[in-house]
Amino acid sequence: MVGDVPVGGGAPVSVQSMTVTRTADHEATLQQIYDLAMAGADIVRCTCNEIEAAEGLARIVPRSPVPIVADIHHQYRMALAALEAGVHCLRLNPGNIRKPEHIRVVASEARDRGVPIRIGVNGGSLHPDLYEKHGGRVTPEAMVESALEEIGYFAEVGFDLIKISVKASSVPIMIEAYRQLADATDHPLHLGVTEAGPPPAGLLKSTAGIATLLAEGIGDTIRYSLTADPVEEARAGRQLLESLGLRERRNIDLIACPSCGRAEIDVVAVAEEAMSAFAEREIPLQVAIMGCVVNGPGEARDADLGIAAGRGRGHLFIKGQNAAVVAEDEMVDALVEWAEFIHEHGADAALARVDTERAAREAERDRQGLLVEQGDDANDAGTRIEKIRSRIA
Repeated sequence: MVGDVPVGGGAPVSVQSMTVTRTADHEATLQQIYDLAMAGADIVRCTCNEIEAAEGLARIVPRSPVPIVADIHHQYRMALAALEAGVHCLRLNPGNIRKPEHIRVVASEARDRGVPIRIGVNGGSLHPDLYEKHGGRVTPEAMVESALEEIGYFAEVGFDLIKISVKASSVPIMIEAYRQLADATDHPLHLGVTEAGPPPAGLLKSTAGIATLLAEGIGDTIRYSLTADPVEEARAGRQLLESLGLRERRNIDLIACPSCGRAEIDVVAVAEEAMSAFAEREIPLQVAIMGCVVNGPGEARDADLGIAAGRGRGHLFIKGQNAAVVAEDEMVDALVEWAEFIHEHGADAALARVDTERAAREAERDRQGLLVEQGDDANDAGTRIEKIRSRIA
């Protein structure tokens, strides 16, 4: 348990992030913690690198909406100070708190208080001895050995409230390290690609590593380590878990066609406008935006709500059934209005408000009109196919 958040043991995978404010500035740090919690963070880590930071934590912890982890580097006494401040968890890096007697002291104090510790192995700060032992480079084996060595120190004082991370900036090394660690221990694992960099590359690297392991059943809590506003980390982590079906959806799942020669609207612009309109609304529905009424409703028939463009207007559908016709410049507003109604009253109640037969006739009329104007092959694929056949004839 990290505060009131369970980690491991079949509990939902949790999302973590880290503040970038000076912890000594407790008001600014609390504001960022609240922002992170609103974005989907279940646990937040704050640095504790000076006595003023520990004092800040004493003011932060009682007012925080989520459990707080103190991030400790080099100075083991900062870990003891953070425990006095009432933090819910410690993060220790074996690469820079190296004296076994210091590690045992911290573990003993944490044991007596029932406070868990994350062993945070990092490929960039591996203990020099392990670095040299494994050929002067970061390897999965070296990181796993570092974690197991730290567990051994904890075991000497009877401490086992442990979660572990073995992060690297290399996705393949990170994946292999966690696979080996999962085979070596049953302790909960905290997943992440360290120093992933700014979006979009950082998002891609983090997702590649974290999602691969989660799909294999490895991992209990996650953090995206981005060179960006930490709110983006929390939001990305939450969205990943929702996409994998590992957490209940909090906000919309927006699906949209990639556009084609048949599109009647700028799908990209409308999708971006919709994402902005839904950003702060916690409506856990799947919403579809389709560029044409010819194929759109069929391709998105499983969405809770959607809209397809056709001849200067939008055809709104609910659970695959045509429900209404709206002006093209009102499509996003209509989606928000209907999404809020469906979220509160349900799809059946929404459909009961409208003349679905009339809406279906209007959609079919526009569909047939577009087929007459554009033909069955708006992307001119038939011409390309004929050329292909002539090449191989």
